[in-house]
Amino acid sequence: MPIYEYACMSCESHFEELVRSDETPACPSCGTDKVKRQLSVFARHGSTPQPKLGAPAVRAGGGCCGGACGGH
Repeated sequence: MPIYEYACMSCESHFEELVRSDETPACPSCGTDKVKRQLSVFARHGSTPQPKLGAPAVRAGGGCCGGACGGH
């Protein structure tokens, strides 16, 4: 049985549940069955660099850590 991520439409809590694909769990916070399965993202651990998706590579020196915020 897979683990699915859910969001409650009543109390807006988020939770994971181990369920069969045809079952809908009740929210553990409020008990309602008005929950919606969320799209899960897989995580991978290791030393291989992961590609950056969506944006071009950012050069070092930008942002607050690089001193660009003006808080000298």
